[in-house]
Amino acid sequence: MGIWFNHHAIKQCANSLIAVFSGLHFGARSFCHKINHGIALKDRSLVRFDRNLIDMFALHELLQQCTKKRSLLIGKGCHGLAIHLGLATDTITCNILINLYTKCGRNDCARDVFDAMPFRSIVSWNTMIAGYTCNGDGLQALKLFSKMHQEGTQMSEFTLSSTLCACAAEHATIECNQLHTIAIKLALDSNSFVGTAVLDVYAKCNMINDACLVFKKIPEKTAVTWSTLFAGLVQNDLHEDALRLFQSSQREGIQFTEFTLSAILSTCASLALMIEGMQLHGVIIKHGFNGLVEEARCYFGLLISDQTVEPNVLHYSCMVDVLGRSGKTDEAWELIQQMPFEPTASMWGSLLGSCRKYRNVGIARLAAEQLFKLEPENGGNHVLLSDVYAAS
Repeated sequence: MGIWFNHHAIKQCANSLIAVFSGLHFGARSFCHKINHGIALKDRSLVRFDRNLIDMFALHELLQQCTKKRSLLIGKGCHGLAIHLGLATDTITCNILINLYTKCGRNDCARDVFDAMPFRSIVSWNTMIAGYTCNGDGLQALKLFSKMHQEGTQMSEFTLSSTLCACAAEHATIECNQLHTIAIKLALDSNSFVGTAVLDVYAKCNMINDACLVFKKIPEKTAVTWSTLFAGLVQNDLHEDALRLFQSSQREGIQFTEFTLSAILSTCASLALMIEGMQLHGVIIKHGFNGLVEEARCYFGLLISDQTVEPNVLHYSCMVDVLGRSGKTDEAWELIQQMPFEPTASMWGSLLGSCRKYRNVGIARLAAEQLFKLEPENGGNHVLLSDVYAAS
């Protein structure tokens, strides 16, 4: 029965892929048919194209579908059509091509298109910088931003926020300070996108005081802004400050996200706050954020199987947390053993907290041993292990 199910699932997946690529192939053939019909009306021996007969919007739509489906092969074919149709220098077409290539993980192809453009719009710069940032090449994103600044191109809040994300990835504090200064000069420092990005960089670079100052100056704080500061405080081991901020956000009626609640749960675990943890559990249930294990497993599986992205330690940490909180502590332990990264202290702490709840003494002892090595000065870990033994 299990073998039949696997075969059926594979067959369904294959049929879905065929349908997706067949749709793109049909769209490409339909577009080419229109081109050929346009040529037939002209002198075939000269093979000249009449731009008035070209359905540029159809080509753009096809390219966007390729981007959505991450179909690099058909996208390259469309790029070839664009060159033959004289659209290789069209700004909008080039912007769509840059987006296609960066989404497919081909920054080199995107940069070739970008460099060949006779005129670059702000969208061109933003898309290329964001592409470098999203594909983990923060250094190139910073270099391209510097080039943009030198050329005197006017930047937007999206330019700054994307470049600041690159600073966070590279832990580039000097560049962050410079970008923050530029944001202030352009009166964009109070923008929620830019302000949150600056806050995130400062927090990740252990400049938590600067992060808190930026937070206070943002007039309209979004849920992401609050979550970013919560995470920053937790990452800098300021658990009590994080808890006080959470209590303040409750009084102000701030809408919670799963990231906020996850950060505060980590705080409760680190400080061994049973009562506060139970209260937070009630908040989680009230807001509908309760452990969705199968959904989490499904999304994690898709992330693992996707060839265009590579899961990082945070993705594994979230999955370990989901499994542990749902009582699947053995599975969480096995996932940690299979990771291509070194487990973090927060990951072991999450697993230890779950073992306390579900009384898994064996896994709890193993997790605690790792925590004692990573955080020898943290007495809360000893308390957690003691609670596991007491509960058993």
